Amino acid sequence: MQHNQECSLILNIVAKVRADHPTLSCRAMYYKINPISMGRDAFEDMCYQYGYKTEQVRSKHRTTDSSGVIRFENLTIGINLTAINQLFSSDITYFEINEKFYYITFVMDCFSRFILGYSVSSRLTTEQTTLPALTQAIKKRGNTIPENIILHSDGGGQYYDKEFLKLTNKYKMRNSMCEFAWENGKAERINGIIKNNYLKHYDIKSFAHLVEKVDLAVSLYNNDRPHKSLKYKTPKHYENIY
Repeated sequence: MQHNQECSLILNIVAKVRADHPTLSCRAMYYKINPISMGRDAFEDMCYQYGYKTEQVRSKHRTTDSSGVIRFENLTIGINLTAINQLFSSDITYFEINEKFYYITFVMDCFSRFILGYSVSSRLTTEQTTLPALTQAIKKRGNTIPENIILHSDGGGQYYDKEFLKLTNKYKMRNSMCEFAWENGKAERINGIIKNNYLKHYDIKSFAHLVEKVDLAVSLYNNDRPHKSLKYKTPKHYENIY
């Protein structure tokens, strides 16, 4: 069995695949995800351990191991947002092209719904997912973000990797984690909007094409798409007036 942190990187995606395909077998998920660092038998053992063996029932198990794994308190419960730069939310989703998985990571400001940073990658490593996405988000804010911004995520290993925590500590961010997907609902909705309302309509054929279209989708989402929750303003406009 692989180290807990490495397992959590993969289990984060397993949970999302099983949510989309409730009856997909663990073996089929292995060939879809095709993890570079884990063999088929180890992958299946890991899935069985975390409750994914019963194919007819969607697993309710957490996607990270509580032993040997860093978990942060959920700091978003009862929070009342009044401005930007109070709460950032992040999540990793997958996109399939010709039976190969790629990964998209978003970091958004929860007050304005503005996507501040994102990355598109072929691997699930922190260096290709959360680290570049958060680095871009901080740069988008001019590298001068205030202290104590909450960075909220699920329990995936990319969010407690030592290099990622170096970055959040450098900018004195407060790490926060959900236990259930609905506790990170804004980030989950971003995933769905970008994938289902944009990317799936672009007939994407390659990784380079995916990168190009994610750029386009994020631009359209931030600058052109009115949001009911923002009084039918775009995220960019909402940031400018509040």
